[in-house]
Amino acid sequence: MRHDAIIIGGGFAGLAAATYLARARRNVRVLDTGKPRNRFADASHGFLGQDGSNPRDILETARAQLLAYDTARLTETEANAAWVHEGGFAVALAGGEEITAHKLILAFGLRDELPDLLGLRERWGKTVLHCPYCHGIEFSDRQLGVLYSTPMSVHQANLIAEWGPTTLYLNGAELAGDEAAALAARNVSIEPAPVARLTGEGTELSAVELADGRSRAIAALYIAPRSCFNSPLAEQLGAQIDESPLGPIIRTDGDRMTSVPGLYAASDIARAPHSVSWAVADGVTAGTSAHRALVFG
Repeated sequence: MRHDAIIIGGGFAGLAAATYLARARRNVRVLDTGKPRNRFADASHGFLGQDGSNPRDILETARAQLLAYDTARLTETEANAAWVHEGGFAVALAGGEEITAHKLILAFGLRDELPDLLGLRERWGKTVLHCPYCHGIEFSDRQLGVLYSTPMSVHQANLIAEWGPTTLYLNGAELAGDEAAALAARNVSIEPAPVARLTGEGTELSAVELADGRSRAIAALYIAPRSCFNSPLAEQLGAQIDESPLGPIIRTDGDRMTSVPGLYAASDIARAPHSVSWAVADGVTAGTSAHRALVFG
């Protein structure tokens, strides 16, 4: 059977796209590896009606609701390869099966490349964070920090100061004069010394230990890690990819169509900034756009 659409990635964007296609009575198949980007977080914030919910619980509910439609199917597998095929697309699955569809939606998400710092990785998504809108108010008025990784870290520190007293840990980097002045205007402290490790009970964060032996109290550390695609399929298919300071982004138009006709991309792989709400919205856009293309050609 040739599907109307195949969706690679069963996270928030992929399930949203699939739900709208299924509601349009189209045969849709979702391929998912079960490793959403926010799996390290215990709660998702800012998503309307689900503020504070566990992201895995939201996805499990969405999966069950999708599969209530008899034209939808979800397969827990990896897509190893994809190519343009007879006016549509073909996808090779990890088990050796090849499936085809008229339209293809990429929603496989990103992988964060975390700094190699002792005590950081085990706290990722708990007290080492990326987005203050998603995880900011929970640490209000406590000692906050930003770990410098790119020039965007200065912008991040100026923003984080909205939630509490903030220190920018340069970790040996240097600032331009105008950057230091902007930080001072926002009452952001600057710590130039290299960072040795993060400490605290369990996944809690209590201190940043510096290479010179000093220790500074902290409740949450924000970082802006570079990210990379979870899959090479966009490159395989020849989609236009742009480079941003934080990683690659698949170029799409307002309908989430890539530079390859019939190929759509949604979620963090095709936008910046990122959030669950934006992922769902982009999935809806990709799903409804793909459906209109199926109808009108």
